[in-house]
Amino acid sequence: MAHIQIDDLRRILVACAGEDDGIDLSGDILDTSFGDLGYDSLALMETAARIERDYGVALADDVIADARTPRDLLDLVNRAVPADAR
Repeated sequence: MAHIQIDDLRRILVACAGEDDGIDLSGDILDTSFGDLGYDSLALMETAARIERDYGVALADDVIADARTPRDLLDLVNRAVPADAR
């Protein structure tokens, strides 16, 4: 499996938690906090479950809780991809 990109994560975020009418996820959101994007811890857990289902990358709940921004989450997911699958 290749690394997931911001567009993959954006699609998953919209599918898991919906998109707040006042938030534009199409912009540069990499360093915007999930709180500012309108996503809470439950939405992030749903996002992690979708990542595991779609990409086969499982992350522990405490690891997901450490992700503050989309960049953080992408880094966590992409580091968890086995080297032979990259």
